[in-house]
Amino acid sequence: MHSDPTYPLFPIFAFFGFILPLIPLQWHLAAWNSGTCYFMIWSSLASLNQFINSIVWADNVTNWAPWWCEISIRIQIGASVAVPASCMCIQRRLYQIASVRAVSVTRAEKRRAILVDSLICILFPLCFIALQYVVQGHRFNIYENIGCAPAIYNTLLTYFINLMWPIAIGLTSAVYCVLTLRAFHRRRLEFSQFLSSNRSLTVSRYFRLMALATTEICCTTPLAIVVLCLSATSAPIEPWRSWSDTHYQYSRIVQVPALIWRSNSMLVASYETTRWVTVLCPLVFFAFFGFADEARKHYRALFNAALKRLGYQRPPQPPAKDASYQKPKPPQTFALSLPKYSTSESATTDSMPLHDVKTPPTPTTPTTTMTADDTISTCGSSTLHQSPRFSHFNKEEKNEFDEEPELTGDLESQYHAV
Repeated sequence: MHSDPTYPLFPIFAFFGFILPLIPLQWHLAAWNSGTCYFMIWSSLASLNQFINSIVWADNVTNWAPWWCEISIRIQIGASVAVPASCMCIQRRLYQIASVRAVSVTRAEKRRAILVDSLICILFPLCFIALQYVVQGHRFNIYENIGCAPAIYNTLLTYFINLMWPIAIGLTSAVYCVLTLRAFHRRRLEFSQFLSSNRSLTVSRYFRLMALATTEICCTTPLAIVVLCLSATSAPIEPWRSWSDTHYQYSRIVQVPALIWRSNSMLVASYETTRWVTVLCPLVFFAFFGFADEARKHYRALFNAALKRLGYQRPPQPPAKDASYQKPKPPQTFALSLPKYSTSESATTDSMPLHDVKTPPTPTTPTTTMTADDTISTCGSSTLHQSPRFSHFNKEEKNEFDEEPELTGDLESQYHAV
């Protein structure tokens, strides 16, 4: 029986936490949303780290890959401040928009905004990682079913170098959130006008970003406070004596079986909450942005591109019908001339037969032809056979065409008169 009750559920969640946030990364990069992009990258990287650790150290504490643990603990340390810092950058940008300050109107302003976000989301986490060596008692710890973990010496200096920064960043983000709501309430009209002129940020995306940042604040900041309280109460705080005392036997690696660390309920609550929040952060992001209209549009484009590579071309979609849409009717044609008559002598022409003016036409056997107007007519008979087009004629009345007029004078002028 597996000693981890969350296995394999946790590795599955961690894997999706690694993959899903990277799907909308391309169009957020195109929109110059640097804070959002840094959040996606750091949260995805943290989930990948948790996925690998939960697979490699499932039911064992063997030091399989010391080099990986050196990388893994630094990813954990950096992500602990980089994810809250990314949320702070998002809230800061939302506040600038709500206060009707230009987000990035010119290219120079866009570069300046990206530079500030990069300093906060890249340079600051790297400095934070480097500072952890001051309070790092030995190389790392390996916990069964959890994997590699940093070995931070519980001294007073640890609270100023390590534990206070996630809380400080979360509180700063909360202040920006309150200021954003206040500015939005005061300047709603100007806010709407500004967003209508901004192509890279819509009203829907703005409120989804606000919801994402607020959710992360509500999750990460209380968790950081809980971790600080557990560190202060679960073990005695040692005084900082010297550099050599802190790094005494620094090369050792502590391996902790699940039977030992799961016997301490405080440690179980701390470790399980920390790693589950790590993989839920990217899933929350995907829930906000993975099903939006622009995301579905990109999904359709990718799906069509994949089908095209496979040699299948999707038929074009018909235009959407609305209440005012009516199917166009075929054009109607009307006969602008009298029905044409033909005889056996003139079957190859569409003109009326010509006869001598002084000699009346000789009656011939009626020949039936179908014209383009679907009207059946005969030549040489004294009556005009009725068709559906002439159903309004009374059969008892004499048709005006029954008697053939006497052809006198110029034949051509009479022909045109007809």
